[in-house]
Amino acid sequence: MTPEDIAKLPYRPCAGVCLTNPAGLIWVGERLDRPGAWQMPQGGIDKGEPPEAAAYRELTEETGLPASAVTLLDRIDDPLPYDLPPDIVPKMWKGRYRGQTQHWYRMRYDGPDDAVDLDHHVREFSRWCWMPGPDVLASIVPFKRDIYAKVLGRFDLL
Repeated sequence: MTPEDIAKLPYRPCAGVCLTNPAGLIWVGERLDRPGAWQMPQGGIDKGEPPEAAAYRELTEETGLPASAVTLLDRIDDPLPYDLPPDIVPKMWKGRYRGQTQHWYRMRYDGPDDAVDLDHHVREFSRWCWMPGPDVLASIVPFKRDIYAKVLGRFDLL
């Protein structure tokens, strides 16, 4: 795909969850398909699905934690866009999107760690842990680093 082709593509609507524990650490999972790449729970918004509902759905699919197990603390009102690197665009989402616009929600989980179930839905992560904000930024794939810095900064986690 040429840069001109990529520039014409739309952004994929997405919802993300910045899940923190009582110590202020952030839940991140290491992607099965990209060892060494960590991320917070996030994923596409289905057609007609409200962004907040998508955030709760993604949280449950990726962590096994139901909406009833978390408390919504904050949200970022305007979705944040990011572009994929040009070489990844044809490989992700069948080349239909140039990147994502993400709606972000901060939630708190006060329950036991053993309630997390990475196999609740289609497994996306090989393992998970709680990390401080600066470590999350150091562990995220480079093309998402700027958006994660905005999210963590907005939620006062850096």
